[in-house]
Amino acid sequence: MTYLKKNWNALLYVLPAALFVTVFFIYSVVFTFVVSFYQWDGLKAPKWVGLYNYKIIFQDPTYVTSLYNTVIWVLLSLIVPVGLGLLLSVWLQKLKGQLVFKNIFYLPYAISLTVVGVIWAMLYSKTGFNQLLVWLGWEHLTKDWLNVPPYNTFAMIIAAIWQVTGTNMLLFLVGLSSLPKDPFEAAAIDGANRFRMFFHVTLPLLKPITIVVVGMTLVNSFKIFDVIWVMTMGGPYRSSETFAVTMYRESFVSFNFGQGAAIAIVLTVASILVSWFYLKKTIGEGD
Repeated sequence: MTYLKKNWNALLYVLPAALFVTVFFIYSVVFTFVVSFYQWDGLKAPKWVGLYNYKIIFQDPTYVTSLYNTVIWVLLSLIVPVGLGLLLSVWLQKLKGQLVFKNIFYLPYAISLTVVGVIWAMLYSKTGFNQLLVWLGWEHLTKDWLNVPPYNTFAMIIAAIWQVTGTNMLLFLVGLSSLPKDPFEAAAIDGANRFRMFFHVTLPLLKPITIVVVGMTLVNSFKIFDVIWVMTMGGPYRSSETFAVTMYRESFVSFNFGQGAAIAIVLTVASILVSWFYLKKTIGEGD
């Protein structure tokens, strides 16, 4: 009480933000969790179904496909844009005119994922990559990229990778520019070649920025929605949906709010657990 009396004026400044978080975040999480145990269309009285909404997620083929696609998105979003961003940053580190290349690689991130989806949907049309393949004499490689599973999922992943790789590259460049020179000089004196220096000196020193990049990529890959909805709307026949798209469809297209809430809870718990496990493992190893 003494602390509150002395700092009441300071606490008043914090109160609006605390109320905002409580009302718009904590309440929404609790409400979603409660709704996940009901069958509810938003109009009729909710009907208690217990764990049914959760059980059906792992039994219904549509939801299983969505889960499978989510795993693919998470894995490829980690491996490709993070790895490619790291390689590009190492390549650009001592390159003349790197400012031009930085802007070129970063430019896609200035475009929203919705616009990225529209651009790449046009590229995957008959007058896009397919026309280029015809001109090159590779007609046998042409496909209806966005309507044939699993090509549609991989096609959209490429579009997302195109957008985020430049951001990872810039973050790694910031990390590379702040590395101390002494370890590299010592490794050079010991006769280490470029590959040994990269794997045994550069990568360990880049661990803090790598944790940030991988952590951001993990969270973003779990909640990917925009590019999928714009390019395929999860089709054809819901074959390219991820959990985020399935959650939206169930909640705001089919008005099955109970099922959508259950998917939202599973998706949230999965992203928190994976992120927590990764951070615990990486930071714990550093300790």
